Amino acid sequence: MSFIDSKAYKKLSKMAEKPVDLSKEGELTPDRIHHMKGQALGMKLFYGTERVDEKVMEELYALASEMKVWDKMDAMQSGEVINKIEGQESENRMVLHTAMRDFFEHKNEAKPAAEAAKLAYAEVEKLRKFVADCDKQGRFKEVVQIGIGGSDLGPKAIYLSLEAFAHGNRRVHFLSNVDPDDAAHILQDIDLAHTLVVVVSKSGSTLETLTNEQFFRSKFEEAGLNPNEHIASVTGKGSPMDDPSKYLASFYMWDYVGGRYSVTSMVGCVTLAMSLGMDHVMEFLKGASHMDKIALEKDFHVNLPLLSALLGVWNRNFLKLPTHAVIPYSNAMLRFPAHLQQCDMESNGKRIDKMGRAVEHDTGPIIWGEPGTNGQHSFYQLIHQGTTTVPVEFIGFRENQYGVDINVKGTFSQEKLLSNLFAQSIGLATGKHSDNPNKEFTGNRPNRLLLAEKCDPYTVGKILSYFENKVAFQGFIWGINSFDQEGVQLGKVLANQIISLFDKKRKGEAIEEDDFALGQAYLDELDDPALHGEDMGSMDAAGNW
Repeated sequence: MSFIDSKAYKKLSKMAEKPVDLSKEGELTPDRIHHMKGQALGMKLFYGTERVDEKVMEELYALASEMKVWDKMDAMQSGEVINKIEGQESENRMVLHTAMRDFFEHKNEAKPAAEAAKLAYAEVEKLRKFVADCDKQGRFKEVVQIGIGGSDLGPKAIYLSLEAFAHGNRRVHFLSNVDPDDAAHILQDIDLAHTLVVVVSKSGSTLETLTNEQFFRSKFEEAGLNPNEHIASVTGKGSPMDDPSKYLASFYMWDYVGGRYSVTSMVGCVTLAMSLGMDHVMEFLKGASHMDKIALEKDFHVNLPLLSALLGVWNRNFLKLPTHAVIPYSNAMLRFPAHLQQCDMESNGKRIDKMGRAVEHDTGPIIWGEPGTNGQHSFYQLIHQGTTTVPVEFIGFRENQYGVDINVKGTFSQEKLLSNLFAQSIGLATGKHSDNPNKEFTGNRPNRLLLAEKCDPYTVGKILSYFENKVAFQGFIWGINSFDQEGVQLGKVLANQIISLFDKKRKGEAIEEDDFALGQAYLDELDDPALHGEDMGSMDAAGNW
């Protein structure tokens, strides 16, 4: 069934003509905050500050039922082939990132999922031994992860979220950009003799990753070190990087785990284990697995990922709001919005459905965000008083990570942080009237708040899974394939054509007529003297060049 052909879609469209006005006197009450919430695994999702009422929520639940989202979630977690476009060439794969952490209670017994979990756990045990050996030898004080996209964003976001729980004195660095300055910046700050490099590429042929790997290999050799004793790989079995003669160790990943969903596989776990220790990694995986089970619950007051997904669909498709900000009130989650940006926009930035037809409705919103409270002193101006309404998903924690705080003027810093979080949620919803139009806050700006006890490994695992499953649910509702990423391929193909032009130019080879003319136009501009400041002249008294 098409999303827009569902009975619930028509009813919700009618309801959206006169949605709840949060700025109306008496609309947002303490009772509304207490009662409009979901709760599971020690986390609460408050949605009283969204533009919904119970009738809207009932109809959104009906929409989920019509679109069979629970069946689709079960199919995904069980290992059915859902990464496909009917009648078109496609990846045609299972989607089993949830199996990468399915080692705990209530394991999925479907054969594909169980087999994938068994393979994943074998890698966990291999990693456990590797980390123990490294700890015993005391060789490595620095860990550098080389990867791009999902091989960087997720692992980096999780590491920074949990850096407070790191054991020992190992420092961690992430290198993704082919920009040589990125590699040089890391290299000037580390002791190569005590450095482990973890290179991540499923295919073993990712250009940026292989370039940066070679950059480090050359530096190891210049220092008189054998790079093969300092570099481990995370790759597909049988890939060019699955080579014991070139790598200290190799860990495996599989094609049914997409890059943006891979942080709970060896893609993330090798570096996390080297820095946080295996016990913390297992807690992280347990949290993610437990939230995966919650995603199968029918009650949306318990199924937090589904609740958030439905609120997002309401804002995107019925209130016609094109963006969604994720604002964690924890500096540890500094890079979490960047990871979610990829997870959501690469998954649901699609214009065709699973039958290969152009969709007739909006799909994934633009995802962005930064930590609070810094954002309050930058983009919150637009969120409060701009012409574009931006739905916000706040993340907050009752306790801080380190347990170190100070009481200034009667309150602790964590209490001040939470005060800002709650105030922003309320202020966006209610607004504030003023006779001075410049001080008028219209309010009625939807937001929701995910609140947890502490940003610890188990909780970060839960939050990761919460967002991953939210994205999947929205894809199920929209009828699109959230698990391929054809949209990233075109730029790669064109970049390779331009790279070949650079190579020909350096070798003095002739540029053929059928070579990439548009790319050649940019290369020509690189040689323009104006770019080198050679024809800038000088400025006269009037400020003209």
